[in-house]
Amino acid sequence: MAAESMNSGTDFDLVVVGSGAAGLSAAVTATLAGARVLVIEKSEWLGGTSAISGGEIWVPMSQQSRRAGIVDDAATVERYLRALLGANYDANRTKSFLSAAPQALAELEAGSLLRYELMPMSADYHSDLPGASQGGRSLAAVPFDGRALGSWFARLRPPLRNALIFGGISVCTKLDVPHLMAAGRSPRSAFHAARMIAAGWRDRISGHARGTRLTNGNALIGRLLCTLRDRGVPVWTQSEVTGLHLNQGQICGLDVRQHDRTLRIKARQGVVLATGGFSGNLPLKRLHFEHVAAGWTHHSLPPPTNTGDGATLAAAQGAPLQDRGTSPAAWAPVSLLPMRRGQVAPYPHFSDKGKPGIIAIDAQGERFVNESDSYHVFVAAMLASRVKQAWLIADHRAIRRYGLGAVRPFPTPLGGYLRSGYLLRGRTLAELAARIRVDATRLERTVEHFNKGALRGDDVEFDRGKSLFNRRCGDSNHQPNAALAPLLTPPFYALAVEPGDIGTFLGLHTDSNARVLDAGGQPIAGLYAAGNDASSLFGGHYPSAGITLGPALTFGWLAARHALAATP
Repeated sequence: MAAESMNSGTDFDLVVVGSGAAGLSAAVTATLAGARVLVIEKSEWLGGTSAISGGEIWVPMSQQSRRAGIVDDAATVERYLRALLGANYDANRTKSFLSAAPQALAELEAGSLLRYELMPMSADYHSDLPGASQGGRSLAAVPFDGRALGSWFARLRPPLRNALIFGGISVCTKLDVPHLMAAGRSPRSAFHAARMIAAGWRDRISGHARGTRLTNGNALIGRLLCTLRDRGVPVWTQSEVTGLHLNQGQICGLDVRQHDRTLRIKARQGVVLATGGFSGNLPLKRLHFEHVAAGWTHHSLPPPTNTGDGATLAAAQGAPLQDRGTSPAAWAPVSLLPMRRGQVAPYPHFSDKGKPGIIAIDAQGERFVNESDSYHVFVAAMLASRVKQAWLIADHRAIRRYGLGAVRPFPTPLGGYLRSGYLLRGRTLAELAARIRVDATRLERTVEHFNKGALRGDDVEFDRGKSLFNRRCGDSNHQPNAALAPLLTPPFYALAVEPGDIGTFLGLHTDSNARVLDAGGQPIAGLYAAGNDASSLFGGHYPSAGITLGPALTFGWLAARHALAATP
């Protein structure tokens, strides 16, 4: 019924619904202030979408960036966001976020086990816009020893199966991926990879279901959970909130169903909704996603238990979803990796599509997007062009050097991926075209046209490699354009990708303190929302790495502080 807890009872100062980054930030913040806190999670697993994410946070002007000598200020960040968001720019919440985010991160790191380090080469995704950063606003979670969680380790939501190597070893995007990419060429990288694998197998031999070295989103959630565990905060799993209590205009409690009983819980200072959005709610997606309403869907990576519970609870109090912005969700292309017993697992493609020697084509064999732009832009282009399935095309040199999707670089064999049909191969482009049922003449013409420009370092069709972000996603050792290389070396390979979401952007209308606003724009006393339960700060755009988790931590922190300061 519940993860380990040292406290019991039904009387609390603050109740947090959801155990992702936003909810745990609010819980840790309130706990550090001396409040009595309860965390409620509907699933059997803790961590929500945050646990399976990359774990990066976007926190401009952090103490980490200042220590690194990076010069930045709120006016510069605002200039970037105004240029990108246009009419969707939310001045009040943006100012609140930029003011609070550095302090929230610093206080959470000082009072808890949370630790982040700078990603100095992580440029903002629209790096050609005024105010964009060349690096220093995004931070990566520091790996964490999951053994510190004790029995709670078994309740931490594991990463996506296809994101683990050798059946259970977590890979840190910042620290490990560069070594794994170079393991076939660098003895130092090969040693790093071997050490990772040896540690993972030691964990398995010791009886753990997977490696205990937590990375990315697992490290973020593991560190916050360990802080709550050490402070004796109750964290209930398999517990569903069925209603909120309103007394004299103030949310003061909630009903919680656990198996065959319902508990009435008091929340003197309020309730924080952080249930993760509605990626798992098909009726809501039909209502708010144009392509779903038209009859075709996409793959959702968040847990299926993310069914919009926060929106449902708030709607009963007169607070509707705020249907605004350019996109209802954060997008990423996914490939479908065959698993055992006929199952498939969606594999998200974040950076591989932008490596030199790889292009994307539609069903007609033609390019439709700048492959080096962000994953969000890539899928937005698919949806705008009604491309239900695209193909990533690579030559032999590119796939052996960079890998593709779940396919690892050399020296990992390709045979298993080819036999399963995940990866298709042709000795010539015409043979590959026949395998993927694309017109061979068009594919050959597309590649020939691309290759002519790529040899010069130029993409006349989509300007690939012109922006700093494009080049950072490529290979800095490849010239004259880090993002471009011709497809010349046979055999050639194809991998199918389809639209996927990594979380919803539509959410509840909230103010600068994360208070939920009713249909008239007035705050509902004692009710807060953060993370994907709140409408995205960025109006359906994806400015940079970590733009979901950065605001999640910040507005969770703001919600807890405001709730504890308010008079019930």
